[in-house]
Amino acid sequence: MLKTLFIKNYALIDELTVRFSAFPRDHANTPDGQGLVIITGETGAGKSIIIDALGLIIGERASTEVVRTGAEKAVVEGVFEISGNKKLHAFLKENDIEFTDEFLVRREVSIKGTTRCLANDSAITLGMMKKIGELLVDLHGQHEHQSLLRTGTHIDMLDEFGGLDKQVDEFRAVFKRMRDTAAQLRELKEREAQLKEKLELYNFQIKEIDAVAPHIGEEEKIEEELKILENAERLATSTAGLYELLYEGENSVHDLLSKAGKQLNELALIDKQFAEASSECSSAEAIVNELAKFLQRYSGNVEFNAERLEELRQRIASLIALKKKYGGTLEATLAHRERIGKEAELGENFDTNIRKLTAQLDGQRRVCGELAEKLTAKRREAAKRLDKDILAELAKLGIQNAKFVTQIRQHVLPSHSELDGEFVQAGKQLVRVFPYGADEVEFLISTNLGEEAKPLAKVASGGEVSRIMLALKSILAKSDKLPVLIFDEIDTGVSGRIAQAVGLSLKNLSKFHQIIAITHLPQIAGLADIHFVVEKSEDAKRAKTSMRMLTTDERVKEVAKLMSGEEITDAGLKSARELMGMK
Repeated sequence: MLKTLFIKNYALIDELTVRFSAFPRDHANTPDGQGLVIITGETGAGKSIIIDALGLIIGERASTEVVRTGAEKAVVEGVFEISGNKKLHAFLKENDIEFTDEFLVRREVSIKGTTRCLANDSAITLGMMKKIGELLVDLHGQHEHQSLLRTGTHIDMLDEFGGLDKQVDEFRAVFKRMRDTAAQLRELKEREAQLKEKLELYNFQIKEIDAVAPHIGEEEKIEEELKILENAERLATSTAGLYELLYEGENSVHDLLSKAGKQLNELALIDKQFAEASSECSSAEAIVNELAKFLQRYSGNVEFNAERLEELRQRIASLIALKKKYGGTLEATLAHRERIGKEAELGENFDTNIRKLTAQLDGQRRVCGELAEKLTAKRREAAKRLDKDILAELAKLGIQNAKFVTQIRQHVLPSHSELDGEFVQAGKQLVRVFPYGADEVEFLISTNLGEEAKPLAKVASGGEVSRIMLALKSILAKSDKLPVLIFDEIDTGVSGRIAQAVGLSLKNLSKFHQIIAITHLPQIAGLADIHFVVEKSEDAKRAKTSMRMLTTDERVKEVAKLMSGEEITDAGLKSARELMGMK
């Protein structure tokens, strides 16, 4: 519901705060629902200005002309209670806008022609504000915003009336799977066409890499072996020389240590201080012996293998060539091989995968078609009931001899055309399907005897459109999710008994929605839960529009004024009380 409306520097309004959720202190019976809010006032006082300003925060177009003379910008701000509005909650979450039970929308229009839109202090686009507005308010009168004139809303209204939410959700889930599968199939076919062009290159690269068959760490091992083979002669000469020096040669290290060891042993027999030195000399001799054995073995095993050397050099050259071609490292080369290998494997399995996805899509399309047919049948049943109920309600509201037709049609596709996945078989025909089914719904009406029913958007009278919407909303009252309904010009062309019927219909509707209605009729005004009057005054030679809530006594006087004019008599006050159901 709309709790508060703040308007500043808009047309004739200097600054105005209206609290729609506050009931007068002397109001005896606060309604359980959102209440019927009535706005009255003299012609030209500015009632339409209030509604136009409210239109700004639900996304209607703005002009710099609305900025009050002398001001830099006009500001309109609304605070709504949205705790139970699931569609709005989903939209806000999708667009990363904070969701709070009290939701603030603000619109600023500057004299420079710029406009600024905010939702809970987050900047949003005008398109987003319009979408938010569509989920908050239904505005009926001479406004673009009224949902009844947007054909796209008609199917939602029919489904709400028929209680088809579960069936629509079930269809939507299957439709999404079907659409996703169709998208996968299209992508696979596109990739097949693209891959066919690349497959020859991929196969060449795979053969080239596989012919070398590189593996991680191979280069380091080859480099080590190459280093040994390339220095084989030096290794053989050096190790043989060292063996000679340490063990076999004249005055070798081994012989010298052996002699030194004997002398140390003899000295140790004389002086024990030489015992440790003798032991260390023995250890040194043992180390030299082990080192000599190693050098002898190594020298004996050194082999100059020219063939192996050339083989390794060619291997390194092959690896370097691969690295240069495929990413600079063996890791990158092997990653490339893995990727193109999968692509090539996919290319070989395209037919199998396409057949598998096609079969899956056909199954989903069959289920989708069955659900769509059931949904269409239920919609046709609901449409018959809705048409009958609307006609009865319209008659109560003074629109006699009307025709109301809920038209349900489908988009038949030529079988020879290029089709995507979003179609199903309906009998012998192919029909387009949408997330909500195969149906396109539009409300048609004729309000004059003998005329064919035409689209609602072509109904000229604002008052008639409002009453048609009132009839529709009265029928859909419990299922309709929009929290705030605003009726402007709903009393155009009605009076007497019909005016009373319109008032009662609004009153009943206010049990399920917050209703804000501008009226000149006492029969409607007398049923108000909250009654505001719009007044225009002049201050410092400037016109100014204001709006205030009436007490119960003031309401009686206002209703009496609507009944008999400016001169209010005791009889008029009595009649007003009777009309308002007061003693």
